[in-house]
Amino acid sequence: MTKNSGEATAGGVKCAAFWGHDGKALADFYAAALGWEVTQTFGDAAAMISDGTTTYVFYTAESFKAPNWPDDELVFHLDLVFDDVEAAEQRLIGLGATKPDHQPGGKHWTVLLDPSGQPFCISAGGWKG
Repeated sequence: MTKNSGEATAGGVKCAAFWGHDGKALADFYAAALGWEVTQTFGDAAAMISDGTTTYVFYTAESFKAPNWPDDELVFHLDLVFDDVEAAEQRLIGLGATKPDHQPGGKHWTVLLDPSGQPFCISAGGWKG
């Protein structure tokens, strides 16, 4: 048993998890969007993607309801970066994303909705917020 000395210890993130109406389809979408691999599936309940360093797992939640963005606050949000944002936007829309009318990022970022209806942003890799 280890005692807590009161000092902060370093930690890391092993994995981030997301829920949607179809976890496997959402994993397929983000794997294609990022150029990653689907590394493991758990039947129809979940799927995991990774680039070898970062891992995301996507779960199926039958009662999932996408946020009514921008009216609803978001619990979690992804910002993805691409060298060619315009080409990435068209490719992501071709993969099943949609582009809402509300675009608060101006020239800095573009908001898209993934196939489960959750907002995520895309921007150029060099932009710093």
